[in-house]
Amino acid sequence: MIEPNKNKVLIFSVTYFPFVGGAEVALYEITKRITNVKFDLITAKFSRNLPDLEVVDNITVHRVGQGKKIDKYLYPLKAFFLARKLNRQNNYYLIWAMMANWAGMAALVFKLFHPKTKYFLTLQEGDSAAFLKARTWFWRPLYAQIYKKADHIQVISHWLAKRARSYGYKKEISIIPNGVNVEKFKNSQLPTNNSQLKKQLNIPEKNQIIFTSSRLVKKNDIASLIRAFDILVASCKSSVTLVIAGSGKLEQKLKQLTKDLKLENNVIFLGQIDYDEISKYYSSADIFVRSSLSEGQGIAFIEAMAAGLPVIATPVGGITDFLLDKKTGLFCQVKNPEDLAEKIKLLLADKKLYLEIQKNGLELVRQKYDWNLIAAKMKEIFNNLI
Repeated sequence: MIEPNKNKVLIFSVTYFPFVGGAEVALYEITKRITNVKFDLITAKFSRNLPDLEVVDNITVHRVGQGKKIDKYLYPLKAFFLARKLNRQNNYYLIWAMMANWAGMAALVFKLFHPKTKYFLTLQEGDSAAFLKARTWFWRPLYAQIYKKADHIQVISHWLAKRARSYGYKKEISIIPNGVNVEKFKNSQLPTNNSQLKKQLNIPEKNQIIFTSSRLVKKNDIASLIRAFDILVASCKSSVTLVIAGSGKLEQKLKQLTKDLKLENNVIFLGQIDYDEISKYYSSADIFVRSSLSEGQGIAFIEAMAAGLPVIATPVGGITDFLLDKKTGLFCQVKNPEDLAEKIKLLLADKKLYLEIQKNGLELVRQKYDWNLIAAKMKEIFNNLI
């Protein structure tokens, strides 16, 4: 009998670069730092322009599907069959599912057919419990098996650890957050970057910038931020501009809201920004804000802190793991534009508080959220499982 291969790990992830979110960045940053293992990754294709096979640092990426949106729904079956084929070549000792979604389903089916293979699950989801319940009610018993059959679960927040337990997972849970490239964001903290990007975005030099980087979807509640900004413009003595980076299905509705509030000259929609460029936009800002309805962790807040920005957030999900009110950021109430506007005004007016939050945020990131620290903890999990 051929011994399982402990030098290769198979990853299931519905999306990967060039589609960028916290999970994709985590995969990239962690795998390139774990050099004693080689990784194969099966992801959905979504675009016909993407190759079926490519190598990205320490990951060999295999894309399945037709290059269409339907690839997401076909992913579990196609990923499973490709995984079986790859397993005949590599005899994996360990599979790793990135999130309890279609990737988790593909990993679960593989585990059922290969019960001796170790199954590692990472939870990164920012969706609320109500959203998940509505999406999975008709297959909840099977969905729960994605959690229950895992040999080990790693989560990016205490909030997600509770979710794993709620689906019946009984074994060990490791709480390891997503991190940031500290040096990359540190290098963005230059006054010249601020001036250059203001000129590029046609923002007056005197204006203070409120920035958010977010998918334009319901859970991130950008509508409340725009409404808060409307209140801010009407009441604030300072000149301010709201800059929104990101795309999503609510983009046109949010642009229409901006138009209805007559804020076209005060709000800039950047669209989707390449991840390698995002630090430049943090550097042009004065405050980072996202009034989320739910968050698995909220890596954008950590990135903002690393870039020297004080942050304002809602006390939901994994945000409470790192944000202490008036210490490492400010909390605002959920779906309350008036309260959010007041918190922005407070930071703009209170220089002492601004600098204290800025300093504490930077120190927190350097101590706990450097990718080198995160990868070392993840490597320990792999070593223990293997």
